[in-house]
Amino acid sequence: MSESTVFFRQHRHVASVLATVALAALLSLPQAARAAAAAGLPDAVRIAAVARNAESGKTLFAGSSALVAEQRWLETELGKLGVKLQWVPVTTNSVAVQVNEAFASKSIDFAQYGDLPSIIANASGLHTQLVVPGGSLNNTYLVVPYNSPARSINDLKGKKIALHRGRPWEFPFSRLLAANGLTNNDVKLLNLNPQAGAAALASGSADAFFTLSDAFLLEDKKIGKIIWASKTAPQDWKMRAELWGDSSFLKKYPQLAQLVATAYVKVHQGASAEAGREEFIRYEVLAGQPESVVRRELADDNTQWKARWSPLFTPELKAHYAAEADYAKKSGLIGKPLDTATLYDPQFVNQALAQLKLQHFWSP
Repeated sequence: MSESTVFFRQHRHVASVLATVALAALLSLPQAARAAAAAGLPDAVRIAAVARNAESGKTLFAGSSALVAEQRWLETELGKLGVKLQWVPVTTNSVAVQVNEAFASKSIDFAQYGDLPSIIANASGLHTQLVVPGGSLNNTYLVVPYNSPARSINDLKGKKIALHRGRPWEFPFSRLLAANGLTNNDVKLLNLNPQAGAAALASGSADAFFTLSDAFLLEDKKIGKIIWASKTAPQDWKMRAELWGDSSFLKKYPQLAQLVATAYVKVHQGASAEAGREEFIRYEVLAGQPESVVRRELADDNTQWKARWSPLFTPELKAHYAAEADYAKKSGLIGKPLDTATLYDPQFVNQALAQLKLQHFWSP
């Protein structure tokens, strides 16, 4: 028997053994997971979202992710394919770091989080794309100590301002400075997370604090007072938190990415109605936010409620990201320019709008 014949028979035997082992492993899986594996799909779709601990002790998510989780449409549709839906909670203290590290380690496929951290991630070599815009547009607030004589950002020139660098509200802060002829160099920035920033304001080690709706809690405790809010400023000054996806996942599993996008567009439509507004408030309260804070955050806002939930890739959206990337480069948050045109993957929203017959729902 020739050496080549022996090699061929040995190779065929090894291949047969490997095939038998693979088949045994596949058959040992639950039926749904077996179907997913046979179809070349992953066992789970993993979505990171901000989570809070409710009074009941249950972990609940914030924003439109809470609505997607509660509706369970996405969980059901993925289940039909043998794929699980896995929610990955992240804390408000360090959303950006946790999500970017998770994208880097391929431990998540999607995340609902901020615009500036997404720019930093892509400029550092990660490849993620905006899948579903809208659903956030949170306001930002400038808070000073309760007994401070300061009345505007101009009164804080040369003063210490607590601001968590690299978080989504840094860009609105830069807009406020620029509108008053100031830059980061005109103030002394204290790079502190929201909890530390609030503590610095309370102790007097910071002359001001730039933050989100937690500003109302500081007012309630008579620790601070709000001297500026983005409610009447241009919409571009608001903080954006939207649904981002890992680029390789979007390309490899477009069927699953479409289900995720459709689920978010569905809840955006439901939330757009006035009844949806009350439902959104209810979920935010369940997740641990005081109702008075949620209602004050939403009151007297110049952005229409329906527009807040628009998933459209508008010229204004793209201009926002272009300007933000430019700021990130000039302020040293990223080392090289970022072409923001590569950040968008609108195909899934477009398909969802067509499927749900919502092509004109958010049109001007």
